[in-house]
Amino acid sequence: MSSTVFAASTGLDFPLAQQLTVVALCALTAFLSHLALAVFNDGVRPFMLDFVQGRTTRSATTAVSFGLSAGFIFGLGAPMALSSGVLNPWLLFLPTDVLGILAPKKWLAPLLGGAWGAVVVFGLDGANDLAHDLPVDFLTAMQQMATPILFLFTLFPVLAITRQFGRLRGALAGGVELALVVLTMKLWPEVFAGAPAMAVGVLLLIGFAVAKDVRQRRRERVAAGAVMSAQGQASADPSAGKGQAPSDPDAGEEQTPADPGAGKGQAPGGSVAGKGQASGGPGAGGVPGEVDPMVSLFGSSAARLRRHLPLFMVLGAGVCLLAQLHVFGGGEATSFLIAKGQYAEAAQVDFYRALGFIPLIATTALASGAYGIVGFTLVYPVGYLLPSPWPAMACGALIFAGEVLALSWIGKVLGGLPSVRDSSEHLRAAIGDTLQLAILFGSLLAAEAMGGGLGILIAGGLYLLNEAVGRVVVRMAAAPAAVVVTGIILNLLHWLHLFTPVKS
Repeated sequence: MSSTVFAASTGLDFPLAQQLTVVALCALTAFLSHLALAVFNDGVRPFMLDFVQGRTTRSATTAVSFGLSAGFIFGLGAPMALSSGVLNPWLLFLPTDVLGILAPKKWLAPLLGGAWGAVVVFGLDGANDLAHDLPVDFLTAMQQMATPILFLFTLFPVLAITRQFGRLRGALAGGVELALVVLTMKLWPEVFAGAPAMAVGVLLLIGFAVAKDVRQRRRERVAAGAVMSAQGQASADPSAGKGQAPSDPDAGEEQTPADPGAGKGQAPGGSVAGKGQASGGPGAGGVPGEVDPMVSLFGSSAARLRRHLPLFMVLGAGVCLLAQLHVFGGGEATSFLIAKGQYAEAAQVDFYRALGFIPLIATTALASGAYGIVGFTLVYPVGYLLPSPWPAMACGALIFAGEVLALSWIGKVLGGLPSVRDSSEHLRAAIGDTLQLAILFGSLLAAEAMGGGLGILIAGGLYLLNEAVGRVVVRMAAAPAAVVVTGIILNLLHWLHLFTPVKS
């Protein structure tokens, strides 16, 4: 294995080739952000349409991007990188979102992005060494976060199944996952125990969703067949309508003058509805040839992204290369798996995460005309598993090309699979909930490791204070940020001879 297996213990001292890769990729992502072609923050992407169409200013969009990103950069990205020794997208790509939008000139955006990449690869190593030399080594303590994150993350399919399909199926999935974790720990101790459990959980979720959609389509076909059969019987018995006329002589006369267009519209199978549907878009109204504005918007956004396909292919090559170098992890759990050298397990975890984010990224990209900096994140698992940089670059370019070209088709497919689309929403929410608990629990373990009860008091108090004042720092980033601040406070107390570091 490469030396990056021991990244958590050796710090963030990367070879020159890896440093240059990070700098170049940060420059490229800032340039794409400046052009409003791609951003990493999913919350910023919906605002990019107004920016592209000139309805909002560059400074206003920068303020939105910074406001939605700052907490994740300093509260999650930096602490996770320092504690695991592995870079992450919050640290690299959220700042380049902000810097790219901020830059008033095209040539300035890549310079600012590259400068941030240089700060990361050259500055973090110094900060890492300084932190490890402190009497209270809070970075080493933060490695306590790894176990809660890795094992609680295993439960996100169970949570998603319970929310979408009820407690019975959720309990079934939970029992299956628990049995697989125990079995894996007993029979294959060298394998991350949560990997097989997550695989089965996600397969169960997708299976339940597909089965629900199939049943719904079958019911719709049966209902449509019954309607057509009833219409066929009515047309085959012309006396049915005549027989009703004498029993209520006013019935037929009332319908004709009350809505002259009603009978005409229904006679050929609904001429108004038919024209609206013939125009090719839902909600197209009743005017022939009228184009659904959402379909038009999605089509123009997809075309805009396709025009810049070469840039996206370069981006895909760069992201996949960074993943292949094993100095980068796409998520919280992945960072610690990469640090341990468990690349296959890391690939599996990030693949499952992608399933939850593909619908979000696809729909926001089609609506705003701005793609994700890391695409559908499928380049992550591919990069982790490839043996050398050149295949990684080629595969990354091809993956991004396929994603951009298939964007419109993916949007249509998702529209036809409502339960699968809902599953992705539940997956994403479940990932957030499980990681939120895992990070909070792991942060308290880290605080206890470096300061005992006093550490828990300070870190937990800072977290609760953040909640009380309205979450100045986003909840997921608040706990790691509290641990860093706790470490600084404990070191100050030590220098004042008011605290003795806990012996490990």
